Amino acid sequence: MLDTKELRRLKIIVFDLDGTLLNDEGEIGTESVRLIKLLEKKGVMFTFASGRLHSALTAYADELDIKAPIISMDGAYIKEYPKGKVISETYMPIKKVQKVIDYAERYLVKFAICQPEAIYYTEHNAVVPDLIDKFGARFEEVENYDHLLDKTLEILLISDIRNHLKYIKQMMNFPYTWGLLTSYSKSLSNEGLYFLEIRKKGSTKASGLHRLLKHLKINIREAAVVGDWYNDISLFETNAVKVALEHAVGDLKDKADLITKRDNNQDGVAEFLEEVLKAKS
Repeated sequence: MLDTKELRRLKIIVFDLDGTLLNDEGEIGTESVRLIKLLEKKGVMFTFASGRLHSALTAYADELDIKAPIISMDGAYIKEYPKGKVISETYMPIKKVQKVIDYAERYLVKFAICQPEAIYYTEHNAVVPDLIDKFGARFEEVENYDHLLDKTLEILLISDIRNHLKYIKQMMNFPYTWGLLTSYSKSLSNEGLYFLEIRKKGSTKASGLHRLLKHLKINIREAAVVGDWYNDISLFETNAVKVALEHAVGDLKDKADLITKRDNNQDGVAEFLEEVLKAKS
């Protein structure tokens, strides 16, 4: 349980977006918007730490008039908004990007390259936009990937043959390859499809949070993080104040300082913000 002193010293609150700040319709709760405006007047900053591309977050930043830099791609990219200055970017080494592409083409795996502003695919991978949901990301078809290799935040691979993806995952990890972070998952919306996400090691929401706080000169105990899903776990392993929504996965709740009584469809974030406002009043 959080005491008033812990809430009063908060200088920044960092939200996960999907399933946390947003309801299932992709909307921010009316009460949360109101409370954010009030807390901004008391000097509290707000931002996002999301798996989305930066370009898929700016509409919500506009809605809340966000001034702090935004953490996107699960920590791989941090950029100011609306100024546009890049604070941190964690691109994959070109040789390793090419290595992933070589394996994908050898095993006939569909794939796309994620950059800050768009997800790029070739004609051969034209099914990619229909198979993945990167929540508001812009997709763009290109003739080839040659001009994109030096600005790759993530490569996303898709297949209905999971053993192919598992083999590529193995070859992208130690001892065959090092310095990469791989994440294998089953599609929730397309039965029989499997995903493999590959990015540079160290690209987590937690690493993004630490880079952001260093840039802003804010102590970790003066920050709060709010989340609901597995990709928020690294945030909940920091010394920030940790808030999990009612419907959050158990691993997150186990690490939380506070669990709301309401879920994202009931504007559970507002429940926490109300407590912060009381502490600062």
